[in-house]
Amino acid sequence: MNKLGIIGKVIRWMVVAFFGSTILVVVLLRFVPVYYTPLMFIRCFEQMAEGKSIKMHHHWVPMEEISPHMPVAVMASEDQRFLLHHGFDYQAIEKAAIHNMEGKRKHGASTISQQTAKNVFLWPGRSWIRKGFEAYFTVLIEFMWSKQRIMEVYLNSIEMGDGIYGIDAVAADNFSTTAADLSRSQCALVAATLPNPRKFDSANPTSYMLKRRRQIETQMRFMPSFPREGEDINPETSAGGVYRNYKK
Repeated sequence: MNKLGIIGKVIRWMVVAFFGSTILVVVLLRFVPVYYTPLMFIRCFEQMAEGKSIKMHHHWVPMEEISPHMPVAVMASEDQRFLLHHGFDYQAIEKAAIHNMEGKRKHGASTISQQTAKNVFLWPGRSWIRKGFEAYFTVLIEFMWSKQRIMEVYLNSIEMGDGIYGIDAVAADNFSTTAADLSRSQCALVAATLPNPRKFDSANPTSYMLKRRRQIETQMRFMPSFPREGEDINPETSAGGVYRNYKK
């Protein structure tokens, strides 16, 4: 066998190994809690490089032990069409593209599904390679996980402060309570930090964050109650907006 044949065979095996292993991991994490993510380890190395003590506060809790206001708050803040799209919100992408072309402050259009794919499987960054992997994992989790599972993993894995990961950790550190007992207002305040949780601190909110919290609370009225596993969207629980006329 010539060198080109050997190289081609190696490449084929690498492709098969990549797709096989990633699909297996996604299937496994459909059922197994996500205790650690790449970002958690990256932040630990950054802390050590800066001479700081390592802080990694994370505690996995099932969806049943999270305040029902929390998924509604992050939908209102981050991805209002989360229950309607299949991983990518093309309306939001179009609006962000038009906004950015006008030379205004850049807006993103990453959905909760995309953020979950990035948080669990990838590293921070804006390269096209990472974006490509993000799109790939987004398709996988949307196909293999329910919306409830995506939200559960998202709320348990997202960075919510310096060394704080997941809703139960931020509830304990910043509000001296549990994820289950967070109030509607506290959930909205946590959601207000998500564009930059290392800059915005829900324990010491700025005037901007308090304003943003009020905006999120207003938008929460137009989100439906987050459905349990196996349930459908109930449009009667929203005050209007895109869900009010929802039909199966």
